[in-house]
Amino acid sequence: MRNHEVAWVFQRIADLLEIKGAPSYKVRAYRRAAHSILALPRPVEDYHAEGRLTEIPGVGKALAGKIDEILASGTCRLLKELEEEVPPGLLEMLEVPGVGAKTAALVYRQLGITDLDGLERAARDHRLRTLPGMGGKKESNILHGIALVRRRPDRLPLGVARSLAESIREALVRSGLAERVEIAGSLRRWRETVGDIDLVAASPHPEQLVEVFTALPICEEVIEKGPTRARIRCRPVGQVDLRVVSGDEFPCALLYLTGSKEHNLRLRSLAQRKGLKLNEYGLFRGGERLAIACEADVYEALGLQWIPPELREDAGEIEAALRGELPRLIELDDIKGDLHVHTTWTDGTADILEMAGAAAELGYSYLAICDHSKSLTVAVGLDEKRLLEQKAAVERYRKRSTEPYLLAGVEVDILADGTLDLEESVLAGLDVVCASVHRAFRQSREDMTARLLRALRSPVVRVLGHPTGRLLGTRESCDIDLEAVMEAAAAEGKILEVNASPERLDLNDAGIRMAKAKGCLLAINTDAHGPAGLRDMRYGVGIARRAGVTPDMVINTWPLDRLLAYLRSAANT
Repeated sequence: MRNHEVAWVFQRIADLLEIKGAPSYKVRAYRRAAHSILALPRPVEDYHAEGRLTEIPGVGKALAGKIDEILASGTCRLLKELEEEVPPGLLEMLEVPGVGAKTAALVYRQLGITDLDGLERAARDHRLRTLPGMGGKKESNILHGIALVRRRPDRLPLGVARSLAESIREALVRSGLAERVEIAGSLRRWRETVGDIDLVAASPHPEQLVEVFTALPICEEVIEKGPTRARIRCRPVGQVDLRVVSGDEFPCALLYLTGSKEHNLRLRSLAQRKGLKLNEYGLFRGGERLAIACEADVYEALGLQWIPPELREDAGEIEAALRGELPRLIELDDIKGDLHVHTTWTDGTADILEMAGAAAELGYSYLAICDHSKSLTVAVGLDEKRLLEQKAAVERYRKRSTEPYLLAGVEVDILADGTLDLEESVLAGLDVVCASVHRAFRQSREDMTARLLRALRSPVVRVLGHPTGRLLGTRESCDIDLEAVMEAAAAEGKILEVNASPERLDLNDAGIRMAKAKGCLLAINTDAHGPAGLRDMRYGVGIARRAGVTPDMVINTWPLDRLLAYLRSAANT
C-alpha cells in the first residue's frame, strides 16, 4: 500500500530539486527510485522489514534511509525543507506542456512569478520573451499549454488510477477480512480517464473492513463512512469508493458497480421482460433471489453471452450478445512480443541484455529494439553509424540466446516535410522501422496529413508509431485526417501502433475502431524505456479490448516465423 506514498514523495523531491537547479544526477536518482518502487511486485514494507531496500533498483543506502523515514512518518525531512524553499505554485507550472523545471525556475527568479495565473499574465503581457532562451514562439506555446491545462477535466489518467486501485485492493485483501475484492466502475471498463475509483468487496466483516479502508496510510481525508461503504480522498490524488456486500450479493453488486449506467439500464429492461428483477443486490423472480455464482450467470439468465467489462457501454454489445456474435477479444496472454522498446543506447534506463531479460521473464518470444534516431538530440538519438553498431550488438545477442529473439530496429523521426531522419539504405537492413513524429506537432491539418502519408509511402517503414502524437492530458492529438492516414496504411500494408504507455494510449479506442473498419493491422507496443515499462502492455490490451480487437488483428500475437515473414515481405513490396 505504501509504494504509492513513497514513490509520490520521491517524485515530488525530484521536481523540487530540479526547480532549485540541483545536479541532474540527483534528480534522476529520485525519479529512477520512484519508478522502481511503483514497479515492485511486493509492498515496499516487505523489503524494509527484510533489510532488502538496497536491492530495489536505484535505491542505495541514502535513499533507503529516506524510505525508512517515509514509512515511519509519511514524509521525510528533505521534502519538508524543499517545500519551505520553493513556492508551491511552481509545481503547478510543471503541468503546462513546454514548461519544465528550468523554465519554472527562470520565471521565478527573473520575474518573481510563483503560480499559473502569474505565468499566464506574463505571457499575455509579452514579458516571457524578454528572458534568456525564450521568444515569441515559446511564449505562444506556453499560453496554449496553459489553456490545455485549464480545459483538462478533473479526471485521473488510467495508469495512475489503475495502479492506485490495485494497491488499495491488495491492502484490503491482505487484511484477511474480505473473501473477494475487485475493481469496478469505469476503471474496470478500462476507460482512459476515470472520475473516481470504485472497489467492491465481499466480506462477513463489513464494518471492520471499512475501518481498514479508512485507516490506509495513503488516505488524506475520509469523505463519507458507514457500516458497509466509505469514500476517501487519497494522496497525491484520487477519490476512492468502497462498497462491502455479502458473498451472495457480490456478483450482482460487481455487475451493477462496473456499469456503464446505460448498459445496466438495458440489462434491467431485459430482466423485466423475462419476469425478473435485477439490481445491485441480486437477480430475483418474485421475492426469491436466484442462485448467482458469477456475472456470467446473470447474462445467461437474460439470454446473453457474457459481455466483457470493456464492452459494456451500450454501443451494440447487447445486440451482438443476443445473437451470440461477440468476438473472442485479445488478452494479455496472446501477446508474444513487443515491437518498440528503448535502451541505454539512447534515453532508456536499461541496456539491451537487461531489456531482453525482462522480456524473457514475461515469456515473450521476441523483442524489437527501436531506439530514437539522430534528430531527437535530447534522447541522444542514433545516427547511421551508431545504428549499425547497435544492429551488430543485437545480432551478437542472437548468437548467444534463442529467446527472446531480438529484432534490430529503430524509431526513426518523421521530419516536418515527411522525410525520414536516417538514410533509407541503412534503414532497409533492419527488421523493424517504426516511424514517429516527435516535433512540429502544430502543423496545419493539410501539412501534418501530407507528412504522415509521405512517410507511409517509404518502402522501409513498417510501423507508424503513436500515430496522433498525443500525451494524455498534456498534449492534444495532432490535427490529422486520420481516416486518410489509415486508408493509406491499409493500402501500403503498414502497421498502426497502439502505444500502450499510459502517458499516450495512442491510438485510443475510437482510433482503433476506425483502424479496424479500414482493415489496418495493429501492433500493441509499450514504447518501454526500462524493464518496468514492458508491463504497460496491459494498458494497450485494455484499450484494444474496448475497441473489440481480436488477436488476429495484432501482429505481435503472431508466432515469430509468421511475424518475420510478414515484415520481410512488407519490406520487399
